[in-house]
Amino acid sequence: MNTSHHTTFVQSITSRDNPLVQRLRKLSQDALAYRKLGEVWLEGDHLCSACLARGWQVPVAVIADSVWLGAHGQGRASDPQARMLSGLAEQAARVVVLPDALWKAFSGLESPARIGFLVQPLKGQALLRGVPTVVLDRVQDAGNVGAILRSASALGVRQVLAMKGTAGLWSPKVLRAGMGAHFALHLIEQVLPDQLAALQLPLVATSSHAAHELHVAPLPEPCAWVLGHEGQGVGQELMALCQLTVSIPQPGGEESLNVGAAASICLYESLRRRLV
Repeated sequence: MNTSHHTTFVQSITSRDNPLVQRLRKLSQDALAYRKLGEVWLEGDHLCSACLARGWQVPVAVIADSVWLGAHGQGRASDPQARMLSGLAEQAARVVVLPDALWKAFSGLESPARIGFLVQPLKGQALLRGVPTVVLDRVQDAGNVGAILRSASALGVRQVLAMKGTAGLWSPKVLRAGMGAHFALHLIEQVLPDQLAALQLPLVATSSHAAHELHVAPLPEPCAWVLGHEGQGVGQELMALCQLTVSIPQPGGEESLNVGAAASICLYESLRRRLV
């Protein structure tokens, strides 16, 4: 997916009724619109930079006219921020310049970021066998899902599988919480329990009733960590497939940890043992 050298096509759009603006509004406001439209809206220079750093192709960049004109010798020609954002946009095959006022019609941010990419998430990917994996079982909160993706990327996980009922991995809120981790991970959605055998990995789940505490549990390496719904935990059908359940010691007396925090602790323990 490496981006090759190309000549960028630049287009100016000024109408809020333009089909592209309508698509951006849907992608920003509907968490699962990306599944219907087949494309993802990345708003902000951080996500755009992370996308390019991992070699993703960018069909369309959208940028505010104040930034584009400022970086190309009109108005704020000396603004380094404008030049930086413009440089990101020019990595795309097509640049669309929109008036600043139009961004408020579709932006998902309180202060519109003035740059974004439209990219196509990979479809039809096969499960990777034998690599460190996280399985999300109906994890509902977008912030939790994004935090787990970020921890997974940082702590050596290669792949994240989202079971049916999990928040959309490419939804705007998950993307913002993931902070660019998406582009470093092999992501597959709508996974069914009977597909997990293809991982050829032992499944490990957390449970407050487990006999093994995490720091002394016989963790297999590699493994697939199974993380469940915020209130209900891992479902019975999936729990029955797990070869090991572990608990996280909580001497402070809390009933349970947030699933994002639990994920970070478990993934770090797996990494720590690999590094010993």
